[in-house]
Amino acid sequence: MYREIRDFKKRYKLRTDVVKDEKGDWVQTPHIIFARLRKHFSQLFSVHGASKVRQAEIHTAKKLAPETSAFEVEMTIEKLKSHISPGIDQIPAELIKAVGRTNRSGIHKLITFNCNKEELSEEWKESIIVPIYV
Repeated sequence: MYREIRDFKKRYKLRTDVVKDEKGDWVQTPHIIFARLRKHFSQLFSVHGASKVRQAEIHTAKKLAPETSAFEVEMTIEKLKSHISPGIDQIPAELIKAVGRTNRSGIHKLITFNCNKEELSEEWKESIIVPIYV
């Protein structure tokens, strides 16, 4: 039985170089796959009706969450998983965990400043998306 499973695993190759287009047809050209994924994720993450919001409505809206405390930032940093890939800033979690309390309070001030400004910097809007083929 083990020999059968081993032989099957050797023959099985996972296909990660094909996706379906809008019509449901399989495509496997890297350029077309990239264009398809770009279109899919841009549709997925686009905000519909955002241009219809007036400036007065934005400033009169209630805050969605209370201000983040220094303790919450401290606990979140402690809970960061080690040995994972860094984000777009290329700062590994181990480095963030290793900095002293002074630098952690700087992180808290940065978060508080951005939340009070009610505007995200361009760097905070970037993300890395890795498609998982099923």
